[in-house]
Amino acid sequence: MKKTKFYALLGGVGILAASIFLIAADHIDSPSVANSTSDIADLYAFEGDNPNNTVFVATMQGPLSPGSVTENAIFDEDVLVEFNIDNTGDFKEDLVIQAIRRDSVMYFFGPSVVSEAQQGLNSEIYIDDFAGQVEVSEEGETITSSNNGMTFFAGPRRDPFYFDFNQFNEVVSGNAAPAGFLPEGQASDFFANLNVLAIVVEVPNSLLGDAPSHVAGAVGINGLPNAYNVWVTTKRKQ
Repeated sequence: MKKTKFYALLGGVGILAASIFLIAADHIDSPSVANSTSDIADLYAFEGDNPNNTVFVATMQGPLSPGSVTENAIFDEDVLVEFNIDNTGDFKEDLVIQAIRRDSVMYFFGPSVVSEAQQGLNSEIYIDDFAGQVEVSEEGETITSSNNGMTFFAGPRRDPFYFDFNQFNEVVSGNAAPAGFLPEGQASDFFANLNVLAIVVEVPNSLLGDAPSHVAGAVGINGLPNAYNVWVTTKRKQ
């Protein structure tokens, strides 16, 4: 069976805990991928409505104005998106969930076991671990599909990231002293009316294995549960 090699361009790092989520923001801060179809905006990982499931979300190519999802802002067929999951606590991917678009469909593979020899920048699609597929949604619609306990979505969504970008520019330019960042009620969300492309997969924890101890301490200390270490990468076809 033919396999295609992909090369890693960018990664975002996050930590998953059982009842909370932490995010890693990117939003075009890497010149090598700015304004490209491989640019990652954010990674989200959190407990699903079913507490025995985990939801992974990668947002890309933001910010996009409403109505701008065209041929210049779509999922690239040459870009492989990977959710990397460390379930042993060594900060190396043990499992990977892959997503790639073909025509109007997003295909998902995994969770696949990653051997030590395969950890790193280069990847091949785990074709034998096909997980499911979903029609890519257009603006204003939500198309999901489910298979083997997993649920899938791909399409444009309102950017959930909150940031007062205009005040940030005032702060870094020295024009905001002594006020600094504005308090709640006065801050303005730059991303409020902007969109991103989102890839979402909900996975039963039984497919992910046991999570390692939380990086901030053992279970029970400050109420911290076990947590998967999760990061997302985009890789372009060689």
